[in-house]
Amino acid sequence: MPEVVELKVRRIGTSLGVIIPKRIIAEEHLKEGSKVSVALLKKERLKLVERAFGIAKGAKPFKREYEEDRF
Repeated sequence: MPEVVELKVRRIGTSLGVIIPKRIIAEEHLKEGSKVSVALLKKERLKLVERAFGIAKGAKPFKREYEEDRF
């Protein structure tokens, strides 16, 4: 699952934009001109998603409760 990051919308010239944190730029090997896909999820909507599907941010990986070779 992609990481959920909270960013502040800022005015950039006559447009609005967000600043990508340096840590993410390094992890994703981004540079000027890189193409990225962005999914927007307003904070109010994220709370609904978390309630329906569990915590999106900081979710722990799935761990099986039994060994597969038992069946």
